[in-house]
Amino acid sequence: MSSCLQSVAEQDADAGDAHAEANQQLYNHFTNLVSSLPSSNGQGLGQVFLHSQGWHAYQGPMVGAMVADACFASRPTDIIVATLPKSGTTWIKALLYATVHRAEHPPDAADHPFHTLGPHECIPFLEFQLYTSGRVPDLGKLPDPRLFATHVPFVALPRSVVATPPGPGCNCKVVYVCRDPKDTFVSLWHFINKVRAKKGKEPLSVEFAAEQFCAGVTPMGPYWEHVLGYWRAHLARPEQVLFFRYEEMQRDPAAHVRRLAEFVGLPFGAGEDGAADAIVRLCAFERMNELRATKDGKTELAVIGAVDNSIFFRRGVAGDWMNHLSPETAQRIDAITRSKFQGSGLITCV
Repeated sequence: MSSCLQSVAEQDADAGDAHAEANQQLYNHFTNLVSSLPSSNGQGLGQVFLHSQGWHAYQGPMVGAMVADACFASRPTDIIVATLPKSGTTWIKALLYATVHRAEHPPDAADHPFHTLGPHECIPFLEFQLYTSGRVPDLGKLPDPRLFATHVPFVALPRSVVATPPGPGCNCKVVYVCRDPKDTFVSLWHFINKVRAKKGKEPLSVEFAAEQFCAGVTPMGPYWEHVLGYWRAHLARPEQVLFFRYEEMQRDPAAHVRRLAEFVGLPFGAGEDGAADAIVRLCAFERMNELRATKDGKTELAVIGAVDNSIFFRRGVAGDWMNHLSPETAQRIDAITRSKFQGSGLITCV
């Protein structure tokens, strides 16, 4: 079985010179636009730009998000995973793919795609993998349901995803996962330092990184506005936007898989006793970490380049922040969270 990325690459190879030139002009336009925006050093992988909508990103992903906004044509059958970086993205991608494709790829099958393909190959990012390097991929030939992912905030989703009025059959589905901000920060800090090490750069101190996080100068941040955007969209459009909390998923993953299946219109039926548990076992951190696709595979991402798939797996536990943050830093993040989430119903949810 080929991945979504392989299918897109094959279609890209058929594109003509005129098509490629038009795409490059589009990228040049948005690159110039992003270059004119306010910027700062951010968290160690280059300049972080501030979008007029209030979110930060490195130049490549921000340009990719703008191109996707202009060119991506969603279908009602599409499903989009939305997360902040290091909020359980790899896990929710694996759970979604295994759930949607459980008929043709039973989770206990010895030849399941996860043995050769990583979750980021099965469900690619719009702005980090598909709309990058001057490409406008032809996604029209991909079979339904198409599965995509994004790290952009709700306000920056492609217009075709949110343009039509919410209602049955109108919009594609969006699955969002949020995680405790302290664990999100610590996981992101570790990830960036691993990438910096690959590039021969000194690690960022936790103190510097925490200052940046609290100021909102993180990829696709600020954290709090990102979470609130999808939370409010979930309250306004529950049939389109599903909102999961990472910590609750860990406590009862099978229940969340069943809820996920129901949300995407593929509920577990008669004869599928134990199927949700089998999907949970397949996508468990320990098992995914041992697969050949994780140990030997690589993923190409905008800004970062080719990275080992193993870099996406660290610990995946709740509360690891206690091993890295000072009490003062933890209290500061908690105070910001209480202030930002006050009155939203989210104050006890992270």
